[in-house]
Amino acid sequence: MSGPVTTSVRDGVALVVIDNPPVNALDEGVRTALRTALTELAQDARVEALVITGQGRTFVAGADIRELERAVWDHTVEPPDFHELLRLVEDSPKPVVMAVNGTALGGGLELAMAGHYRVAPRTARLGMPEVNLGIIPGAEGTQRLTRLVGVETALEMCVSGKPIDAESAARRGLVDLIIDGDFLAGASIFARDRARADRPHPRTRERNEKRGDPAALDGLLAAAREKARQTRRHQTAPLAAVEAIAAAATLPFDEGCRRERALSLACVRSDQARAMVHGFFAERDAARGPGIAPSAAATEIREVAVIGAGTMGTGIAMACANAGLRVSLADSTAEALERGLATLRRSYQSSVERGRLSTEAAAERLARIQGVPGYEGCASADLVIEAVFESLALKKEVFGEIARRARPGSLLASNTSTLDIDQLAAAGGRPESVIGLHFFSPAQVMRLVEVVRGRATSEAALSAALQLTKRLSKVGVVVRNGPGFVGNRMMFPYMYEAQFLAEEGASPEQVDRVLTDWGMAMGIFAVDDMGGLDVAWRIRKELGQFSEPGARKPVVADVLVEQGRLGQKTGRGWYRYGDDRKPIPDPEVLEVIESVARRHGIARRSIPEEEIRERTLYALVNEGARVLEAGIARRAADIDVIYLAGYGFPGFRGGPMFYADSVGLPRIHERLAALHREHGQRFQPAPLLARLAREGSSFREYDAQLERAEAAATPR
Repeated sequence: MSGPVTTSVRDGVALVVIDNPPVNALDEGVRTALRTALTELAQDARVEALVITGQGRTFVAGADIRELERAVWDHTVEPPDFHELLRLVEDSPKPVVMAVNGTALGGGLELAMAGHYRVAPRTARLGMPEVNLGIIPGAEGTQRLTRLVGVETALEMCVSGKPIDAESAARRGLVDLIIDGDFLAGASIFARDRARADRPHPRTRERNEKRGDPAALDGLLAAAREKARQTRRHQTAPLAAVEAIAAAATLPFDEGCRRERALSLACVRSDQARAMVHGFFAERDAARGPGIAPSAAATEIREVAVIGAGTMGTGIAMACANAGLRVSLADSTAEALERGLATLRRSYQSSVERGRLSTEAAAERLARIQGVPGYEGCASADLVIEAVFESLALKKEVFGEIARRARPGSLLASNTSTLDIDQLAAAGGRPESVIGLHFFSPAQVMRLVEVVRGRATSEAALSAALQLTKRLSKVGVVVRNGPGFVGNRMMFPYMYEAQFLAEEGASPEQVDRVLTDWGMAMGIFAVDDMGGLDVAWRIRKELGQFSEPGARKPVVADVLVEQGRLGQKTGRGWYRYGDDRKPIPDPEVLEVIESVARRHGIARRSIPEEEIRERTLYALVNEGARVLEAGIARRAADIDVIYLAGYGFPGFRGGPMFYADSVGLPRIHERLAALHREHGQRFQPAPLLARLAREGSSFREYDAQLERAEAAATPR
């Protein structure tokens, strides 16, 4: 048999291989081929046992996500149905061994659990990540998982969505045997032994010994619900997973499956699933980047030089070293360099103490980073990243030095968060090799990198930058050059509107509470304190913000900077901070706000929560439309990825532009027009938003039209 499933028989064992690159997804073709193979092999007299495995390094990474997407967007479409296939596996008259050769996630793990036995190499990982898409397992996954690993582990896996390794899976009963050496040979021996053993082969659906003590169940479920509410705030899928596992622990298998199916379908039909599936595809498409010619051969990056050993420089060095790259780190003085190296040592030691790294792994990564004086690391580096103070004059000076010392063909990058990449490229003299790599702090943790394409940036440089972000396990989103690029340009109206609200009568903690209650990871005043009020102050100066006549300027922030209230770094900003760096409302700040507002004649009043949400979030959306129309972002979905991966925007709302679509652009436009009349020019609806609202269209349709146009223009 050929196609997405191949079979071969040797010494009584049928090897069934799922070959559906890139991740062996269980699409309809694979499901049909598996059903055919299982039916035929059950009748083949040569076959004593079956081994099912995946081609390559993946067993099965889940269902076909495109089938799920269709069901999410079109409620007349049913989600893919695995039940017939799983029953065929479990009812096989011959033992079925699932050889989990690599990753088994979601539908892949559901398939594996229908087998009579599971074997894995030590490198395998098994998990139920469905909650990351706003759904729960819908192919008997919660029912079988609970029977194999028990209620507590099933709750942990399905609520967190995090996979476990093979050794942990074996300890918990999910894997029967870990195989070292020749994996498929070992799996075949195991299968043959099971076939010749004089005992029945276990059907997972009939196992009840791990469903637990009913007296303890209520406590486990209550704890899981509370954990879900804390770790996945506002999300419905984790709570639905708890209810499905409760059904597994208390109901007969078939009845539990019906309950799981109903809960799963409700999640698939939810707005949250639609938003999170949108985010999944948006991120995947953004990571591919805009069309790059196949002839654009990218330089392979093995060695990186980082100029600037401050917070961003050390974080970038760690991110590169963690990915196996050699790194040289430099700063203007020996003292500054030593401070940076000391920061690196403390960071790795902290990872060891928290159990995130072994002592050996931390030492290995730290050894990849070498402190060097001046610009010495530039000569041998494949990539040089400038990460100095956010000053255009300073960065141009440094960039000129880098370009003179870097070897021909190397990639030159700036980590600037707001400044003009083209001016830096001009200072270096080889603009085709220059690109922006805007990492987010802490760079070793945050997933987003804005990959900024200048006017002269070559496709080869762009391709190399995107390959680097993938190697660093980050999401690289290509954007065009412009003040603040995408993320920070949109952040400024959002942040300043929050400050205007505080000047008019809302407290910083009220604004932050409204935003976090809505789903933001952090309130905007807490974000400002974390980044440093002096940073925002300096950017305002560099970019010449509020230079337009009549533009309203936030007035309290500058006073706080003058008072030395710079945020977390000084223990005082919009909030006070103790050793744990948690924001504490500060009456002194309220006094400053009231005093400054009086001095500037700003009337203060009680501000309702809805107004806070609308003014901040609609300002964000409106600027996003301007960014899109200006071509700084290629797609609205790219903006969503930037805010989901880099700015703490709630995944269950899909990103700012998706959120605007969910509200409805006519409604957004109506409210912006009213705010424009009340508060002035800054709320004038962006022309693109106004046009889409007038047409009854959406940002999603805007993207779809763009993709259709690009496809039509691409030579076949």
